Amino acid sequence: MDRPVLWHLPVSHYSEKVRWALDHKAIQHDRHAPITGYHIAVSLVLTRGHNYTLPVLELAGRRIGDSTAIIAALEQAYPDSPLYPADPDERRRALALEDFFDEELGPHVRRYAFHALRSDHETFDELAAGQVPAALARYRRMAGAYARVYTGLRFKTASDEGAEEAFSKVLAAFDRIESELGDGHYLVGDRFTVADLTAAALFYPLVLPPEGPLQMQPPAEVADARASLEDRRGYRWVEETYARHRARGASLASPAPL
Repeated sequence: MDRPVLWHLPVSHYSEKVRWALDHKAIQHDRHAPITGYHIAVSLVLTRGHNYTLPVLELAGRRIGDSTAIIAALEQAYPDSPLYPADPDERRRALALEDFFDEELGPHVRRYAFHALRSDHETFDELAAGQVPAALARYRRMAGAYARVYTGLRFKTASDEGAEEAFSKVLAAFDRIESELGDGHYLVGDRFTVADLTAAALFYPLVLPPEGPLQMQPPAEVADARASLEDRRGYRWVEETYARHRARGASLASPAPL
């Protein structure tokens, strides 16, 4: 089998979901990171118009968009270190939870985090500059201005009301984690599954675990939210899941950003 190629956005939590799956299965692969915005054209070309965002994985002659479809393909091609439970009932439950967090957490935690960043220009400029090629990174203010316009249009992050609604969805996702955990460490059964990976990966922009892809001083609004949440079991569970299952420096990827 040819070496897989992941097209991703380094800061994206959906890309983090796929990176984690690849690393969990110890799959050697290459990575390409197009400039945000340009990545839409890249995805459309790669998938022949079927997907307009990243991640996209090139695997055995296929170009697969959508993090859920990518993990399903990886489970079939690389069955070792499975993310799907063997028990049919547990598998259905794990996939249902993956879908819940994809739809009911991912878009909302992204909107909330980028809305908070809009009020902290210095942090947003620094973050944006870190996502572009080195030759452009010195133009931090330009990168930040572009990122504010792009995220405002793409994710509707300018609305205060929208951010409040998004944060309520984030709280509901913590509720769901806590209700599913019971007395255990995992959302389904007694081992790490796609449900745990998805929930933890999509929460990273808020929790910012040290094993995650982004290390930054959060804007004041996010810092206050984190302080109000850090005693919740769901919040601690995200930190613990990263610590247990997302070791720093464990990736077998060869980065090749564009």
